[in-house]
Amino acid sequence: MKRDILVKEAMRVRILTCSPSDSVKSVARMMRRNKVGSSIVIDKNKPVGIITESDILEKIVAEGKDAGKVKVGGVMSTPLITIDPYITIEDAMRVMNRHNIRRLPVVENGELVGIITEKDIFRISPALIELSREWSAIEGGAVQEPSPSSLAGKCEGCGKLSTDLMEVDGKYLCEDCREG
Repeated sequence: MKRDILVKEAMRVRILTCSPSDSVKSVARMMRRNKVGSSIVIDKNKPVGIITESDILEKIVAEGKDAGKVKVGGVMSTPLITIDPYITIEDAMRVMNRHNIRRLPVVENGELVGIITEKDIFRISPALIELSREWSAIEGGAVQEPSPSSLAGKCEGCGKLSTDLMEVDGKYLCEDCREG
């Protein structure tokens, strides 16, 4: 009998975090020191975004901006796609694939409890990746995937940070903008 591997069994619990008001340069230094490729952006004790190596390269270096003067909140990726720790690794991989991301913060009851990355999944079993691709191909892309457990980030209506974003007409809006 096959037993599914859950995200909580593969996730890392040591997570690098930062604030939207931190400079990109200081966060990049922390990432280098901790040998990680991302930092979860926390505002009012809630995860609202992520800053990755790619964000720094594309939004700072390639644009010739001064990383010491740019704040994380201006370049972080948002809304933040998160996953529950009790989701299977296969489902986590589907979420990553659908959203074209390599890192998934793990949130339980609104609290950041870990992160799962492609690297973590590769560490568990390269064969698991191959099997998932084969299943997707066999099922013809009609794989039912779980919805992200929450969306947090910058509202595309008012620009304020929110932990309750919902998609309305193709835009991620906070509760106030959805009601107004």
